[in-house]
Amino acid sequence: MWQLLKQKRLLNDAFWALSGQLLSALALLIGTRVLTEWVTPDVFGQVALLNGFVALGVAVFSYPFICAGMRLLPECRNQSERAALHKAVLGLTTRFTALAVLLLVAGGAVYSKVMQSAIGLFMLTGLLLAVTVRRELGIQLLIGERKQRGASLWQTTDSVLRPLLAIALVLWLGADAGAVLLGYIIASVLSNTLWSIVHADEPPAHNSPIITAAFKHQVWRYALPLLPMELIFWLNGVGDRYLIGFMLSAADVGLYAAAYLLINEAFNRSAMVLLRIFQPTYFQAFAEGDANQAFSVLKLWLSSVLALGSVGVALVFLGKFWMAEGLLAKAYADAAVLMPAIAMGSALNALGTVLAQPLLARKRPQMILKGRLCGALALIISLPLMLHEYGLPGAAWANPLYFGIEALLLALLAKPWRRIQTNPSSMRFSAA
Repeated sequence: MWQLLKQKRLLNDAFWALSGQLLSALALLIGTRVLTEWVTPDVFGQVALLNGFVALGVAVFSYPFICAGMRLLPECRNQSERAALHKAVLGLTTRFTALAVLLLVAGGAVYSKVMQSAIGLFMLTGLLLAVTVRRELGIQLLIGERKQRGASLWQTTDSVLRPLLAIALVLWLGADAGAVLLGYIIASVLSNTLWSIVHADEPPAHNSPIITAAFKHQVWRYALPLLPMELIFWLNGVGDRYLIGFMLSAADVGLYAAAYLLINEAFNRSAMVLLRIFQPTYFQAFAEGDANQAFSVLKLWLSSVLALGSVGVALVFLGKFWMAEGLLAKAYADAAVLMPAIAMGSALNALGTVLAQPLLARKRPQMILKGRLCGALALIISLPLMLHEYGLPGAAWANPLYFGIEALLLALLAKPWRRIQTNPSSMRFSAA
């Protein structure tokens, strides 16, 4: 009976995770298609570069703490401990996000003074960073508690409103990067406000400062090695467009970013569906010391990622010109030749994430840093050479090279083919 209940809950998680990703992906596709009709590749490239700073802030200054909260949630023994963990994660995330916004605006002020440009875009980017972190914190903690319906509705609302309001403001204020960013900000403020009110009573208030302090220590200890790792992850995933902008042009960044957005988002959202389904279950089994269940979940997870990745890459190879014609404006047609290589890199990136899960489950994120460092080194060496020799297509083909090296090393470090024995009593939180 217990196995049947677990299977039913897994199917329910799968339904809501898949629904959220499909709806948000549809909103992204339609929004990108319409937006590229109204903004030039140059403006799209500017937005992509500024969004890269948002991704950096989320990855380095907030996601390590969110990831720690996700890992520690299955070890909470009651609602009071869950509330204490929420408070610890929220406090650390808020302080570090504020630091990220200050650094971004300060850097923007220096850049604007040197280049004799307006600082307004950097201020908007700072606001976008703040509201994006709030969204990610709310969604990821709901996923950690296996409240997939709430997480999917929150994500879908934000994904629908962002392109809708960006397009509306472009039509109203003009086709520039500031209008797009402002639309994203207003959309996330509305979405975050709505779902924060809906989930305002989750978790309930608590009076456990000692437990909160203890969780804060655990979250910080778990997150610390993730800080440089997430920086490297950002470099591998977003840093290439800055080198493209330096060696080529903002218009080339726009073409590359448009292709990368469509292809990577398709693979990333598929991987996220599987992550939402399997990671909470995997961490739960690991925390309970059920090695057989944890190994079975991981094996199924890996098989699913491999199957989806293989099918996805094949479809992109066969339909790249149709995809560019149907999903992008005519000015972005040259993005088609970039798509197959980006698809291969995205599939390998998703695979590497799953291969590293045993290290996260065993609370050894510092080991993942080694694999990420090697991937970053491969990026630093290969990308400039490929750009110099082959131009923009070279940047795309560098993706499978450095993500493949990274996935291989993560597999050797995590050894996901081994059935790891766990001791749940030694892993659970204790306030003593």
